[in-house]
Amino acid sequence: MKKLWKLIGVSLLLLTIGCSSNQTATNTQTELTLSVAASLTDCMEEIQKAFQDQYPHISLQFNFGASGTLQQQIEQGAPVDLFFSAGTKQMNALVEKGLVDKEAVKEMLCNKLVLIKPSTSNEILSFNDLKDEKVKKIAVGEPGSVPVGQYTMEVFDYFDIMSQVENKLVYAKDVREVLSWVETGNVDAGIVYETDAKISEAVTICDTADEKAYSPVIYPVAMINTTAHADEVKLLIDFLETDAAKAIFENYGFTVVAD
Repeated sequence: MKKLWKLIGVSLLLLTIGCSSNQTATNTQTELTLSVAASLTDCMEEIQKAFQDQYPHISLQFNFGASGTLQQQIEQGAPVDLFFSAGTKQMNALVEKGLVDKEAVKEMLCNKLVLIKPSTSNEILSFNDLKDEKVKKIAVGEPGSVPVGQYTMEVFDYFDIMSQVENKLVYAKDVREVLSWVETGNVDAGIVYETDAKISEAVTICDTADEKAYSPVIYPVAMINTTAHADEVKLLIDFLETDAAKAIFENYGFTVVAD
């Protein structure tokens, strides 16, 4: 009888250990660190909710900022699993350094460049109005690190107004800072992506740059080769290509690149 109780006790112990092990495995959480262009802030936070509803064992940690700054952080060894850039230049730099596989890069989205002013202002109607002496300050992205700043310089060259506006330029660390300065009236105008302008009621779009005036605004995404969570990153990239994710991007004004 004693032997029987011992056997039952051992069996219960093994069963408890087994259940505990299974529970631990099920509850294992993987955190992905994503370096994402500032202009994607709102839509990616919405996508985060949808993704984690489907994959509750994967959490997403965002590092939003200027694509050039994010690129440099990755080059310097920042622990990043995925890069979602607002320009191909920054992604190509990581490919050249072997931090991203060229074949892994997916061009996901397109955007447009627009000129904005505070909603309370009536002074500016077009890019050519930026030459007017009434316009004192124009917010632009820092062209050395902010893709929207690089595209802006191309637009100024296209309209041949660089010499008339260069002393009015105020440089921002990312596109959201440009938007903020215009919203608060700290500047007379700013150049941002169309998607950024559409999320704010405090600014008005007064002109849309001709798409011939600047390089195509392409948003590529790719896994960083140093990631320890390749399977989870692939799940996320696959999710970004689903109809549900595309609908979110389009709701914020992005154009999804055709497959």
